[in-house]
Amino acid sequence: MPEQSQLVLDSVTHLPASALGRAALCASHGGVYAAWYAARCGISAVILHDAGIGRDRAGLGGLAWLAERGMPGACVGHHTARIGDGADMLARGRLSAVNDPAMRLGLEPGMAAAEALSVLMDADLPRAPTVEAMDEARREIAGAGRGAVRVFALDSNGLVGPGDAGHVVITGSHGGLLGGRPETAVKAAVRVALYNDAGIGAGEAGISRLPVLQDRGIAGACVSCFSARIGDGMSTWQDGFISALNPLAASRGGQIGQPTRDFVAAMLEHV
Repeated sequence: MPEQSQLVLDSVTHLPASALGRAALCASHGGVYAAWYAARCGISAVILHDAGIGRDRAGLGGLAWLAERGMPGACVGHHTARIGDGADMLARGRLSAVNDPAMRLGLEPGMAAAEALSVLMDADLPRAPTVEAMDEARREIAGAGRGAVRVFALDSNGLVGPGDAGHVVITGSHGGLLGGRPETAVKAAVRVALYNDAGIGAGEAGISRLPVLQDRGIAGACVSCFSARIGDGMSTWQDGFISALNPLAASRGGQIGQPTRDFVAAMLEHV
């Protein structure tokens, strides 16, 4: 049998059907949804990004979820490699956390991501677990909009669609471009977009969407990963405090340290 190539991706949402039963390195945050998505795609082991770890250690939350199902998982430290950039994680990343199934295979904190992926690829991996459905939330925030502009909380930037054009999207996703590609900032011409800063991290990758949003005329901001749980849009809305914003958002009254609710209210003063 020919040797398999490394499976290195900028996001778990890019996992192909051919990933079944393999080990993968994906530059998504290490929260529960990303871990569930990886398992649902049928891979047998995964390395993710710790996204600053953050509130309630949400950036590592997927590791315990995987361990409960016997699936090896690990996270790369946010200061060692850029979130959303699989190639950078492979080249520079070092593990910050490892779950028990991965530890039994020889992974440990401090190990180079490339070495860890090689170990997983050579290991006798368990079958991917059969996973229950998980409803990735999308909710409209009642009473938060103004006029025709509505406000939505989404657990993932991947849930943004054409119908969100002109509205406010508050996501639980990290604020990093995937592979540094500008087209991955947001899929619709929204009015305002919020993300989690994922600890900002190496190369300030956790907030790299913001300049691209500026160029597209979108007011953009990130909340601190220590204020809101990554992967949880409602936490961004209810708990978040602004840690970074683009000039357009600042010109409309956005400020560092502002609660998300106040930030959104300021943006809607200009509707």
